[in-house]
Order: sequence, then structure tokens, then C-alpha cells
Amino acid sequence: MSIFEELESEVRSYSRGWPVVFDRAQGSYLYDEDGKAYLDFFAGAGALNYGHNNPAIKRALIDYIARDGVTHALDMFTVAKRDFLETFKEKILAPRELDYKVVFPGPGGANAVEAALKLARKVTGKESVINFTNAFHGMTLGALSVTGNSMKRGGAGVPLVHATPMPYDNYFDGSIPDFLYFEKLLEDSGSGLNEPAAVIVEGVQGEGGINAARVEWLKALDELCKKHGILLILDDVQMGCGRTGPFFSFEDAGIKPDIVCLSKSIGGYGIPMALTLIRPDLDVWEPGEHNGTFRGISPAFVTATEALRVYWSDDELEKSTKAKGERIAAAFEGIVEAYPEANLLAKGRGLARGLEFANGDLAGKVCAAAFERGLLMETSGPDGEVMKLLPPLTLTDEELTKGLSIIDESIATVLS
Repeated sequence: MSIFEELESEVRSYSRGWPVVFDRAQGSYLYDEDGKAYLDFFAGAGALNYGHNNPAIKRALIDYIARDGVTHALDMFTVAKRDFLETFKEKILAPRELDYKVVFPGPGGANAVEAALKLARKVTGKESVINFTNAFHGMTLGALSVTGNSMKRGGAGVPLVHATPMPYDNYFDGSIPDFLYFEKLLEDSGSGLNEPAAVIVEGVQGEGGINAARVEWLKALDELCKKHGILLILDDVQMGCGRTGPFFSFEDAGIKPDIVCLSKSIGGYGIPMALTLIRPDLDVWEPGEHNGTFRGISPAFVTATEALRVYWSDDELEKSTKAKGERIAAAFEGIVEAYPEANLLAKGRGLARGLEFANGDLAGKVCAAAFERGLLMETSGPDGEVMKLLPPLTLTDEELTKGLSIIDESIATVLS
């Protein structure tokens, strides 16, 4: 592994916790170059909801490449883009009665967020954006300005301005009514709060510690935004594409955000792709006002289209995701009860699950113990105190059982 130490930047992170060289991947498993299998409960940080090298999606990609389909097309019209848009409308937007125009902002989640923030400011003529405690929206400057993590913000090297944080759901453990502070600032002319163009929020905060907003909280936030004429941006980059059960994390709340950010698993195969969905009346861009060289990656359109056709023509994946999520929830509650002195906390929704420890050192040791036993997990939260599970949605019941068994062993090793 010396070449990595020699040439790759110190900024690398995941490879430090998993110091092996991976070579192959299939379904819910990664294999190192010596052939050792690792059950993957990380899934590309949520970019591989349908598993590694999904056979149905892979076949569509191979066929497209084999016929010399267009690979790179910026925002030109292509057959691949048309197929994706038609399928996205048929399988996702129309059944949910969602009316959005689609912006292709670039290949990553931060691109989707930057486009959303820029458009909200253009439409409203206002600069300020409201974000939430422990939010994570990306590593570019605009996205960092609405991100909570102090270490990541510190890397910007310049002031991060025009954003004001508010408490996320349960930030005060229920001791203060929802949005009491936020609404008071909005209604008090002496508060000093700049009138916001938008609010940006995650339905479940992944990097922030698997904090799942209650349905009631999201509904109340939507109503507050409508009352005060504020655009609501829902960042579903990590929690969209079925991670919480429904395709969008906000569906159970019955709301229709003004702008939605998607990336990660929207490409279906781990190929970079991002969308910013906007209400049609917000589509006030001038041609080329927001663009990017890699906003038309046709192989991603092909794999995204096939993923939608295979997994979103019925509700089987949604039901399976919810059922497996409940299995994890029950297992985690059992662990919490088994170690009362550790003050553990089970968190999450669907197949975005977390177990909060007293500190990041303990959570890190559990993940390290799991890696030794052939299971990949990461930590999240302000201090890395949450053991975070994002397995492929397509994992089998047997794979889930195996993963939970390794987690049990790892926690027992660390806490005993």
C-alpha cells in the first residue's frame, strides 16, 4: 500500500479505518485483493442503495456502452436523458403528484445544494438562509455555510456568511416547543434576523448523527415557511431514493418542498449524478446561468433509469426497507437494554440507523472491531459518537442477520 502513502493526500479518511486494498464488489459485499469478504453496511455513504454491481443495472450499462451510446453531453439532448426524464416522471413524480422541473447541476450532492441556494436567492432577492444544528449539506463554500460541523466549516479558510442556524428537531430534548425561537425571531422587528430567502433541511440528518425529524416537526416547518413566504429546500442527497422507505424522506410528512436536492443513489450504480428539483414557477434561470461540464453523464442516466424501472414500479422495495429497518431498531433497543450503564441511544428511520455512544472513542472502537470481523460501518455525529448503518436496501435477511450478529459481538468486545 506504499503508493497510497507516497502519492495520495493526507485528506483521505475512510481508508484510514479500513486499511486494506479492495478489488471486487457484488451485492452487499466488498472483497479485498486477497479475496477476503467484507459485509458492507456503508454502501458508498448512501450512494449504493441497490448494492454493488447490481446485475440488472449493470446489464443496461454494458449494453449502452457496447452500442457506443453517448457518454458525455453537457446539457445537450440525448436518448439517455430523455429515457431518464420520462421514467422519473412516470415512476416517481406522477404517482406522488409532484410537479417539479429538473435541474442537472453537476455530478455531486454539493452541486445540487449550491444550485438550490443560488436559485432561492435569485428568486427572492434575499441573501440569508436558515439551516439547522448538526446539518451537513456538502463541502463547497455555499454548502459549507449551511453545514453545522465545526471541523468541516473550519476547512473553508474564509468566513461562511449569510446563513443562520436554528435548532433541529429534539435539539433541546423536547423541553422547548418546536420553532418557538425561530418564529419569535421572524416576527420580532428587533430580532436582527435578516429576512431569509429559504430554509434548508434534511429529513434525517445522516452525517449529523442519524437524527430523524418527526413527521409533525417537518409538517410544522413546512407550514411556518408558507406562513412567512420562505422557500423550503429539502436536502435528500443521502436519505432520498428509498433510504427511509419511501422514495423521498419527506413523503410520510405529506409535504411538497419548493426545492429538493438529490444525488448519491439517484444514479443507481454509484456513477456520479445529481438533481435539483424545483417548482416550475421558480424556474427563472437564464440559459447557462448555472452550468457544469459533467451535468450530462449519460451512463448515469442509463443506470438511473434502469434502477427506477426495476425498483420503483411497485412498493416492494419500500416495504422491505421498512421491515428491515424495524428489525435493526428492535435489535438496537435490545442492545440499549443490555448495557444500561452505557447510556446508549438507538436512532434513525428505515435503513438509516444509528447507535449513539457516550463518546466518539467508543463508537470508533466498535466500528474497528466490526471491521476486524468483516463488517464495514462508519461513525457520524459532531464527535463521531454514533455508529452509523447505511446498508444496501437490497441486502438479504440472512445478510442483515449476519451484520447484526457482528455488531453484537463488536459491542460486547468494547463495552465488556
